[in-house]
Amino acid sequence: MTLKKSLAGMSRTRRLLGAVAAVSAAALVLAGCSSSGSSSASDTKKLTLWLSSSAAQQAGYDQLAAQYKKKTGVSIKIVNIPYSGYTTKLRDAAQANALPDIASVPSLDPIWTNKLIDLSSIVKTKANHINENFIAKTSKGQVLAIPSDVTASGLFINKSLFDKAGVSYPTSPGKTWTWPEFIKAADQVRQATGAKYDLTYDASPSRLRAMVYEMGGKYVHADSSGTFSTDAATAKAVKYFVSLNNDVTMPKSVWTSGADPSALFQSGQVVAYWSGVWQVSSFAETITKFDWASVPTPAQPVQASDVNSGGLVVGFNNNSSEATAAKDFLTWMYQPAQYKKLTEVNGYLPVESGLNPQYPFTSTAAQDAFKLYNEELPLYASISGYFNQAQTKWVLAGKSLTTDPSVTEIGKAINGQETVDVALKNIVDSYNQQVGK
Repeated sequence: MTLKKSLAGMSRTRRLLGAVAAVSAAALVLAGCSSSGSSSASDTKKLTLWLSSSAAQQAGYDQLAAQYKKKTGVSIKIVNIPYSGYTTKLRDAAQANALPDIASVPSLDPIWTNKLIDLSSIVKTKANHINENFIAKTSKGQVLAIPSDVTASGLFINKSLFDKAGVSYPTSPGKTWTWPEFIKAADQVRQATGAKYDLTYDASPSRLRAMVYEMGGKYVHADSSGTFSTDAATAKAVKYFVSLNNDVTMPKSVWTSGADPSALFQSGQVVAYWSGVWQVSSFAETITKFDWASVPTPAQPVQASDVNSGGLVVGFNNNSSEATAAKDFLTWMYQPAQYKKLTEVNGYLPVESGLNPQYPFTSTAAQDAFKLYNEELPLYASISGYFNQAQTKWVLAGKSLTTDPSVTEIGKAINGQETVDVALKNIVDSYNQQVGK
């Protein structure tokens, strides 16, 4: 299965990792039954699980459902719903008291959050090693959703250009570089090879947050009262980023007029590309003219990224018996033996540490990229999960960030239409208006 066959409108993680799932679905056999699992405490023998994914990425859940039925006698009926109608279908189901027992959702919705099961016991189970930096909790300590997987920003290089120029680069997150060290190396490569730019950079608030976090800033962050602001480290980091958009280090056109940074990198004329894990399976298929590699994210001085959920797994409290059975299944699913298989079959970057998933990539670069991301995740500072957690808390408070003005405002700063300080003030004002106290 290729990237083009993935369902339109799904998250980039789902689309770009569909190729992984297609290979692994055919290659992996069902995992042996976990000795730590137990049969459902309720009499429920059939549960419904909704999701919206490629058919290939449904494969991991299909395998778990078959294994669980064999182990417990409980059937899991999986319903794959087109992404374009998924949110509406969930809302309609909530209003009709016809919600599924379990679902993998792109985000929470105030219309049905009061029907969610508390999954905190799964997160608290030490054997699961769930990274709590990427888990949002209610004010009462409840966990209403657990990521099915996570995504993270990261750095790709044109390895062929680095090799041609004879310039070295780090390969271990324990010995990474700073942004100035990376830019110096990229300058050397560009000048030695005749490449057009040092770097292209996704026009995304998430990617900008990652750089700010690495430089010790908080970007747009709420205090205990719910009021947003920025700090001096954020202003310094954003000014540094804007200065890189000089049509030599980076092209201005990406952040100011919508040029495609991925296409520029894949042309072979750019030394490096700041994007994220969702690119890996795509690059494994589409980049054939040069060798590429994922390299550790810069630390200055913070080892960080912007980590978000690929999807959120929830259980619905339809009635006590079904809720118990749903939680039993999810408790079993997140045990390392089962969850590791899910990450391998579906090509997920796991929310649990210590799994060492074996992905069926034929591309060595793709294998190395996922290995690197799995090594980096436990090292990221807790700030890396701030925005992911904040989004869930906003929903629980009945709020949402409908429009993030970051790209527009920073684009104006790059064009010289306003200062960075004005751009940040405008972004803060928008956050306060939409999701502030």
